[in-house]
Amino acid sequence: MWIAILIAVIIAAVGGLVYLVSRVYKFPFWKKLTGRRWLRIIYAALAVAIVIAILVPTIGYINAVISLIVLVLFWLVCNLIMFVAGKIRKKRFNGYWAAAPAFVAAVVYLAVGWALAHNVWVTQYRIETDKEISKLRVIMFADSHIGATFDGDGFALHVKNIQNQNPDVVIIAGDFIDDGTTKSDMEKACAALGTLETTYGVYYSFGNHDKGYYDSRGYSGDDLIAALEKNNVTVLEDEAVLLNDEFYIIGRQDASEAERGEARAEIADIVASLDSEKFMIVIDHQPNDYEKEAKAGVDLVLSGHTHGGQLFPITYFGEWIGANDRTYGYERRNNTQFIVTSGISDWELKFKTGTKSEFVVIDIE
Repeated sequence: MWIAILIAVIIAAVGGLVYLVSRVYKFPFWKKLTGRRWLRIIYAALAVAIVIAILVPTIGYINAVISLIVLVLFWLVCNLIMFVAGKIRKKRFNGYWAAAPAFVAAVVYLAVGWALAHNVWVTQYRIETDKEISKLRVIMFADSHIGATFDGDGFALHVKNIQNQNPDVVIIAGDFIDDGTTKSDMEKACAALGTLETTYGVYYSFGNHDKGYYDSRGYSGDDLIAALEKNNVTVLEDEAVLLNDEFYIIGRQDASEAERGEARAEIADIVASLDSEKFMIVIDHQPNDYEKEAKAGVDLVLSGHTHGGQLFPITYFGEWIGANDRTYGYERRNNTQFIVTSGISDWELKFKTGTKSEFVVIDIE
């Protein structure tokens, strides 16, 4: 999937650059500078290059590419509107008239996306069960990708907000850190988790980024486990713990373990020895095993990974290609309930326009 996305982005970026140059070339002031067509093309290309040179060090090359693609898309839409309007009034608009509304629309779209990614909302769910369980408040978050929209110190502020929700248990559904997370920020974030006061503790399972795809961070997945456990966070890797003799928390290895040459247990094998009369909460970073989890009879599955679809209008791309069973929110299959969070932060992309950053409060009764 990621290879397909990368290829699509490269094609879109190259095509977008060509399109932008062709649009900027039509600005009338280039003709005042020179009557030579080839020189006007060079001027237009230089203007686009200058914009890129400003964006890349400011927001990074990936977000610069996304910004340019967004501008191109709005420019295309505005050009289409101008074309239709010209047909209606029977007089063509000049080709450069679409520039201003396209630029304004792109800036508004990206500004809203920046705000939705960098602010964190609280989303609440109420889960009902026939099983015997005391009223339970679960706080779940995923995809903090420490260092993306906040560092270790910034994460500590969000931990205070989580504490204000009076959790009985806190669940971290993977991608707590990223390949670019520094060791210092990782340790600060783990220390922040150590300040949480809960009834039953804090529980964590790996996401696809936590162990790192590269060797450049200077620490390993085992170092992350050590830092978490030092701060009273229980790490679950295809394991289950029984709490208060009422409910289980089951943490699954991430589906990406197959890419690392490792394996993860089938959910049916994990729950085979558990008491099915007790409520079962499963942490599974990627929401792509719904059929087996429902068949296994677990009660609640908590996931992240999708970032809520990230960008409108490609919000449900993961579902369209079969990579995810759900992009965001609540679903019920048989007696199993599923919740996917959009994440408390972001990854390389600094914008969310199909969703917002959040942590989740789940009241189970």
